[in-house]
Amino acid sequence: MSPELLHYGIYFLLTLGLSTLFAMGGVGSAIVLVPTFNMMGMPLNLAKAIGLFINSSSTITASVMNFFRGVLDIRFALPLVIAILLATPIGAYASKFVPVVTVKWILVAFLITAAFLLLYTKRETKVVYDKAWILFLIGFSVGIISGMIGVGGGALIMPLLILLGFDAKKAAYAVSFIIPFSSLGAFFTYLSFVKMDWILLAVVTVAAIMGGYLGDRIMHYRLTPSQVKKLIAVLLLLLAAKMIAGLLHLHL
Repeated sequence: MSPELLHYGIYFLLTLGLSTLFAMGGVGSAIVLVPTFNMMGMPLNLAKAIGLFINSSSTITASVMNFFRGVLDIRFALPLVIAILLATPIGAYASKFVPVVTVKWILVAFLITAAFLLLYTKRETKVVYDKAWILFLIGFSVGIISGMIGVGGGALIMPLLILLGFDAKKAAYAVSFIIPFSSLGAFFTYLSFVKMDWILLAVVTVAAIMGGYLGDRIMHYRLTPSQVKKLIAVLLLLLAAKMIAGLLHLHL
């Protein structure tokens, strides 16, 4: 086997495995693929661009299906979509001027926050904060951060919506609809200053789509959503610990 084929094969299998796991929890896999790709030696901005495209590919199909099934509340999602469309390109462009170490610390904070939100988000709330400006503020804030660190933002938006009192399924449908907008907006911004490996992008995109399908099938027959979310949270915390060790030049 040629070194080049082995190189693409490793990225394919890694993306397939992680995308399958994260699809089981209803979370985009870019949140874990970006730091993992960077640890394997890929430049951080390239890893972010690829992670964003993967998130788009894996959620567009689900969003289209949700729309035609009539379960997607467009009016509810609209403030989030507008905010995300405005904010993610700003975050992606701003990352050019932020030191890589700072971006990595922000990513670490994002991983830890997402993990704890997955573990401790309350499912029952008596009050629903459904004002459009609140949704816009959430979308804009998360969009800036997600554009900067190269993730879709769903791992933060969905728990926040649940904390605001929205039904978990309604929040999940809205997040699936929002992610393609947030991810593609930031992806095209990164393309303006990142040299893309198009073959690698195609390889990992196919793996992510396959992983999304497999994860959805396994979730229905093997594990409960609660078990999967706990598993993902533990993985995010381990990844954050590994990144912290690297940033502090420790050996784990």
